[in-house]
Amino acid sequence: MHLFLHGDLDEEVYMKQPQGFEDPKQPQSVCKLRKSLYGLKQAPRAWNAKFTGYLPALGFKMSQSDPSLFVKHTGSDVLALLLYVDDIILTGSSDALIQEVIDDLSSVFELKDLGLLTYFLGIQISYPSSGGIFVNQYKYAKELLAKAGMTQCKACSTPCKPYSQVLSTDGELLKDPTLYRRLVGALQYLTFTRPDIAFAVNSVCQYMTAPTDSHFFQVKRILRYLQVTLQYGIKFSPGPMQLSAFSDADWAGDASTRRSTTGFVVFLGNNPISWQSRKQGSVSRSSTEAEYRALANTAADVVWIRQVLADMHEFLPEPPLLHCDNLSALALSSNPVFHSRIKHLDIDFHFIQERVQRKDFHVQYIPTDDQVADVFTKGLHGPYSQSIVSISDWVAQLRLRGHVWLKVSQLGRLLADVSLWLDCWYNPREFCCSIKSVIPCVLHS
Repeated sequence: MHLFLHGDLDEEVYMKQPQGFEDPKQPQSVCKLRKSLYGLKQAPRAWNAKFTGYLPALGFKMSQSDPSLFVKHTGSDVLALLLYVDDIILTGSSDALIQEVIDDLSSVFELKDLGLLTYFLGIQISYPSSGGIFVNQYKYAKELLAKAGMTQCKACSTPCKPYSQVLSTDGELLKDPTLYRRLVGALQYLTFTRPDIAFAVNSVCQYMTAPTDSHFFQVKRILRYLQVTLQYGIKFSPGPMQLSAFSDADWAGDASTRRSTTGFVVFLGNNPISWQSRKQGSVSRSSTEAEYRALANTAADVVWIRQVLADMHEFLPEPPLLHCDNLSALALSSNPVFHSRIKHLDIDFHFIQERVQRKDFHVQYIPTDDQVADVFTKGLHGPYSQSIVSISDWVAQLRLRGHVWLKVSQLGRLLADVSLWLDCWYNPREFCCSIKSVIPCVLHS
């Protein structure tokens, strides 16, 4: 990429003379690089140092919570810039300030306006007439089905068999696990806008080393579920500036290791912005211990989100609310009295007690029937949409246009959600930096 030529090298690097440009008098000589080239191991780092080194001159400050986030405050206005290699998201509360940043960047780096942002790296974005922002991965999921040869497959109402347990030794080893690993890797990225498949995908990820035909059948079931849910996504809508989280655990749910599964989802207002389904690192001796570990992991994620919001000067009017359906775990989190049942736990897990005592969090019991994080710890019966409906608004696929490539992270969901609380409403415009890099810029309409 031409863009990487902006990066400065801190070490001496030599290359062979390029074909067609050899010096006939010195055919054995080599060239000393003055700038980084695409393909060098240090090229992305050199570009990152060059770009991030220029941002402070524009008034941006790196977030302490995420090194890829840069925030600029000018009076009551705020700009947020999210950087991943040479792909950038820029949003803010003032179109004049955003245009000023674009002009400043254009004076140093090559930018091209690509219009309204509607599609990037498999993620489609639309703006319903009813308001809000809708994101999904319809095209990405459809291409995934085609890659697996399952475009005409029989539909399935759930991504995994309810309460099923598949051992790592079940079935015969696949002769070539390449396709299995490719499909599972692609499914992992699909969970960016599809929390309903998070548990199922986490399950099949655990067999990457030695997958069997039984494990491959699980992957195919997820794809069969996608066949009838291609249009599912997440709609971000304006709501109260309040963080709330739901934490759950499936005690000893893994039949092979007897480890528990942690599941949680964090909401900003009514919008899900972070979720996880993950097997715990050690065996828990009781359901209370498993739930306590899950609650601690949920609290850690909420702390990070709260710090990101603070970097953007978005402060919560009330402490975040953590929901758990285990009374014993709630008692342990809010009671500093020593309990023999958790004395063996790592110190890291006890920080939630300190946070609750400082009133950084409020913990609250929620009945199991109302526990939305349950879908991240086990497979549930169909129709699956009835179990996931409280997590997000699923709406029909909208007509989208544009082709913009951008690498995003979980932080992108948070920025999209936070923009709904800023003073003005924005419509994204896309900017191309050099030839292949893209800067989608969110502008005030």
